[in-house]
Amino acid sequence: MSYGQGGSQSQWDPWKPNSQQPWSDGGSDRTPDWAALAEASETRNKRRKLLFIGGGVLATAGIGAAVAMAVMSANGDNDAKGNPARLPATAALPSGSATAPSFAPTTAPPPLDPKDFISSAKKDTAPLSPDTLFPGTQLTMGGNVYKKGPTADTRDCASAAQGTLGKVLKANGCGRLMRVTYTKDGIAVTLGVAVFDSEAQATKAKGQADKKSIVKPLSGGGVKAFCNGAVCRSTTNSYGRYAYFTLTGFPTGKDVTAKDTKVFRTGDDLAEFAFTQIRRRGEAQASAAAQ
Repeated sequence: MSYGQGGSQSQWDPWKPNSQQPWSDGGSDRTPDWAALAEASETRNKRRKLLFIGGGVLATAGIGAAVAMAVMSANGDNDAKGNPARLPATAALPSGSATAPSFAPTTAPPPLDPKDFISSAKKDTAPLSPDTLFPGTQLTMGGNVYKKGPTADTRDCASAAQGTLGKVLKANGCGRLMRVTYTKDGIAVTLGVAVFDSEAQATKAKGQADKKSIVKPLSGGGVKAFCNGAVCRSTTNSYGRYAYFTLTGFPTGKDVTAKDTKVFRTGDDLAEFAFTQIRRRGEAQASAAAQ
């Protein structure tokens, strides 16, 4: 029986299971071809390495594609400005027609009118005296400084008046008359403030006063008598429930003429001072009532 002859020998393939390994044509023991086996093993290793690298590349590509798809999925619904490209249906959006809260209209209370507090005896309740109405020892009006002299306070208004003024004050219910005298540069002026229960009474007294309605000059305390028979300048006015009068002249007994501008200025300063003091009285009481 002869080996190696007869039918065709099967071709050996290292990648096919059960295939026959090649044998040499030498001796009868047919020793394996070790060189061929080594070459086949090396080829096999190369293929495995290529398959491993190729698989890694495919896996990496798959992961990158998955990440790209995830990013596209996350950003696919946004436009270039980052605003949603797909909004819910109109019916699903808030209508925006909710009624705004309404509040009852409110208004700040009007400020208190200071004149209201000095227009009637019921509201004008702050302390009142010659010291509060004519404070200090001197008076400064503009650039003029007047020295304060004697003061007087009486409930008998007619006793502190001259000419027709006493009758006017009594007829309108004058309840108090306070006086003060100031001097400057040889000129003396007496300021008298008459107090009534209402503004209407004070206004009426002012309207009834005439050129002969004169407050009695107040002397003493270093102030010589003045306006006793001499021509003097007088003024009459009112504010709130107060009527105020001035009488200005020379302690020397000299008559006042139109050229004596300082006399006119002195009388006007004291009339303005009386108005300011009465108004401040109303402002102080209005401020206290508003607290």
